[in-house]
Amino acid sequence: MENVKVFSIIIALFSVLSVESVGLKDLKTCNFGAVYNFGDSNSDTGGGTAAFWPAGKPCGETFFGRPVGRGCDGRLIIDFIAEHLGLPHLSPYLDSIGTSFRYGANFAIGGSTIRPQNESMSLNGVSPFSLDIQIVQFDQFKDRSGYFYNRSYPRDRHNLPRPEDFSKALYIFDIGQNDIAAGLRKKNDSAFHASVPDIVDQLAKAVQNLYEHGARTFWVHNTGPIGCLPVSLHYHDIKPEELDEQGCLKAQNAYSMEFNRQLKARVIKLREKLPHAALTYVDIYAAKYELIGNAKKQGFVEAANICCGFHEDEIQVYCGHKQNINGTEIYAGSCENPSDFISWDGVHYTEAANRWVAHRITNGSFSDPSLPIKHACHKP
Repeated sequence: MENVKVFSIIIALFSVLSVESVGLKDLKTCNFGAVYNFGDSNSDTGGGTAAFWPAGKPCGETFFGRPVGRGCDGRLIIDFIAEHLGLPHLSPYLDSIGTSFRYGANFAIGGSTIRPQNESMSLNGVSPFSLDIQIVQFDQFKDRSGYFYNRSYPRDRHNLPRPEDFSKALYIFDIGQNDIAAGLRKKNDSAFHASVPDIVDQLAKAVQNLYEHGARTFWVHNTGPIGCLPVSLHYHDIKPEELDEQGCLKAQNAYSMEFNRQLKARVIKLREKLPHAALTYVDIYAAKYELIGNAKKQGFVEAANICCGFHEDEIQVYCGHKQNINGTEIYAGSCENPSDFISWDGVHYTEAANRWVAHRITNGSFSDPSLPIKHACHKP
């Protein structure tokens, strides 16, 4: 047993040293011709509004100047990733107006989960577009786009993905937070912990499905500290002992950490099972937690403050909504300077916070292996 442990440590050290000894200057930049994203509202660029209801103000005000289907005042992490790779923002797969899929597509839908839930969008905001459905949509997208590409004149192909780009694309997973939220709603710790292996297994199956269809480079985000979301902190009667040193709910973050622990272990196993794949595990939790813990040092107000919404005297009106309180109509608009805030609406991050996180994950600071995203196609 001791020999096995020593051997494992040597292999781990060799992996790190092999990356460092090669050096980034010796690695060619990956030629990602496209990006395909699977996720929830943290990376939904308009799929949810195309499927359910139109986006409303004040979302989108900072960068786009209008609502564009993002739960944010501006750009999301996925937008900054696309820009970093020199690609346009991803068009939602479900959006039929003004879309181009030449450089990829976004299958993320707000409210989506990895594992299908016996819940609904009208009941508690859970999307029917769980990860398995998003993968089915991708399979159809790939088959149908290839069919029309091969039967079109060159001048009519400009909005279609090139068939050869699918194998060279970057496949991103940014999903899992709603599975944890579903577990928290049920208030059954043992049931949630018993469900995590299956949740992680279903994400692994999605990766394997894409791999079997030619995908080779995967960028897998873990889930952020759900116990730090202001929505959790504003709507609960909290005792001091329930909070950690950053003012986050310890019990809720424990759910996120358990999911992340098992997800990382599964990614490591997938590297063995899928020999031609380059899989990067991205510690979104650590990046966001670092931002929350250093909010003022990074130029933000207190992390628990919410930019968009009305949250005073136990009155809670969500971002962009109106409510009549004692004969007075209250409109839950945005703050004067969204860039000063980490939280946009209590659940989602502002563009400024998304930019901060995106910068740190794309340079490899929170990745395993610790390679920048532009080198993610290389295996250490």
